[in-house]
Amino acid sequence: MPHTTARHPSPYPSSSSSVYPSLEGRAVFITGGGSGIGATLVERFAAQGARVAFIDIAEADSRALAERIAAQGTAGKQGKAGTAAPWWRRCDVRDIAALQAAIADAAAAIGDFDVLVNNVASDDRHALEAVTAAYYDERMAINQRAAFFALQAVVPGMKRRGGGAIVNIGSISWQIKQADFPVYAIAKSAVNGLTRTMARLLGPHRIRVNTVTPGWVMTERQKALWLTPESERDIERYQCLPDRLQPDDIAAMVLFLASDEARMCTAQEFVVDGGWS
Repeated sequence: MPHTTARHPSPYPSSSSSVYPSLEGRAVFITGGGSGIGATLVERFAAQGARVAFIDIAEADSRALAERIAAQGTAGKQGKAGTAAPWWRRCDVRDIAALQAAIADAAAAIGDFDVLVNNVASDDRHALEAVTAAYYDERMAINQRAAFFALQAVVPGMKRRGGGAIVNIGSISWQIKQADFPVYAIAKSAVNGLTRTMARLLGPHRIRVNTVTPGWVMTERQKALWLTPESERDIERYQCLPDRLQPDDIAAMVLFLASDEARMCTAQEFVVDGGWS
């Protein structure tokens, strides 16, 4: 059986334990928040006392996540009353009208958004010769187009709020020349262009835009579909650090960038990959 932890356990905790007082009460919208990295983001923002809304196509996972957070009675690290349960809706981000309607409805429920995390993605493997125009468009609709139109939808509210933070989730796949999902790699390579252009455009409104680029994060999906003894050896060969990346490692960077502690960070890419790229 392949292992998913370092040979010698890390002495450092992997959970996002930092407290950001500025996130208390902030309104946060997360795409693809029902499972994987997205679910961890929802949980970690809720634990900071933020008012969280998310969308995902996975209805069962999303409902379970919202119920779990509600059962925990999240009140925030500062002891003030936070949101008992996140606002959520099943939404296919390929439908831009539905995506933007969900953002509008969530804002009506919990307020204009201070933070947007463009997390939704699908890294299904595909061969070059098998890609059709329809498949290409569908992959772009999930992995590229949704981020632009989610950003477009939250910006008016951020302007009313006097600022905000947008975090786009990238990928090291195209940077390390991973070849088994070319359309996904193309889409993810565009994330930095979105970040830098929008940072310049929105900076005068104190809206910060950054990219967080994960390495190979050990979500349940990744472990079930693609983690093999051979790929374990690749991790050991190419990462500088011996530990396996966890969703919490990505959440820690996103929380920082969403907080006021990162108030002068914008137009940047922050790579969290254990030193692989």
